[in-house]
Amino acid sequence: MTTATGILQRPWVRWAGLALGVILAIVLPLVFDAGTNSTLARIGVFAVAVLGLNVIMGYTGQVMLGQIFFVGLGAYITAYGVTQEWNIILVFVLALALTALVGLVIALAAARLGGLAIAMVTIALPIVGVPLARRLGEFTGGSQGLSARFSGAPEWAPLYDDQWQLYLVLLIGGITFLLTRNLVRGKYGRAFAIVKENEAVAASMGISPYKYKVLAFTIAALIGGVSGFLYMVVIQYTSPETLSFGHSIELVISMVVGGAGSIVGSILGGAYYVLVPQLTNIIDPNLTAMLQGAILLLVLFLLPGGLVSLPRVIGRLVRRGNRGGGTGARSQAATPQPVAASHPSTERKQDT
Repeated sequence: MTTATGILQRPWVRWAGLALGVILAIVLPLVFDAGTNSTLARIGVFAVAVLGLNVIMGYTGQVMLGQIFFVGLGAYITAYGVTQEWNIILVFVLALALTALVGLVIALAAARLGGLAIAMVTIALPIVGVPLARRLGEFTGGSQGLSARFSGAPEWAPLYDDQWQLYLVLLIGGITFLLTRNLVRGKYGRAFAIVKENEAVAASMGISPYKYKVLAFTIAALIGGVSGFLYMVVIQYTSPETLSFGHSIELVISMVVGGAGSIVGSILGGAYYVLVPQLTNIIDPNLTAMLQGAILLLVLFLLPGGLVSLPRVIGRLVRRGNRGGGTGARSQAATPQPVAASHPSTERKQDT
């Protein structure tokens, strides 16, 4: 263990880092302009969505290609509740509870499947969700979608709307990340890891793969509901396009690029989801898809563990370079130096 790693693992360093993060979260929204706050809020929304995907794919190793369905479902429940003028706390609870319930029902049927079969089930979710949202116009607004403006800054808070929305995302998203971190680092996380590694071994240890796959799927759906609620906080509009399969694949790509099975990787994945399309559009709107594909391939080849593994890879290269330099110096020092040969005439004079 290096000295730096040992220092970072000390409790007081962790608490100091947490305190610094809280201070920054409080201060920075007051400093940034409206555009920056809006972008950061959107990153938070999709970081939560990637986190839910990470629970089932990154930590449990199950295929999930329909996470956007639960994000969209949470957004629709939120929008409908707001248009009906329900209490916003009730709307939040319903967005979480109903998406978790739908996820549980689907998981009970799909968790016994494996490989390609469960992939097809999850692919079907957004494919079915889009026409369903269009047909249920009484609840979803049909093709026009639903608009719900409820996240403006309250009168008692001396804040602009963008600042208030970012604070909501940081608070709700932060709690979601904290609870998920505790989950995956506890006994459930260890069970997820064993199921991911080998289901037969898990069963032999008394760990039911079916039970934990259902649990992971349900938690992923619930976190998708949180993301859907935050989506309406920031975007304030949802439509069948929110549920499109393309967005679901982009979430999977964001998880891979950020780092599968990583809390920090989920945040990086949210940043990728929001920022990279903006960057590629600035470069050339006609080459957006190609440039995003090139970035994905580049990350997969250079950083198979995702962007979260970048510091580890750099550290490994530095250590390898240091070892190489030290070995070269030692080899040079150990190389025997040639002994100057004595001239024969000198030797004869000495003998004389």
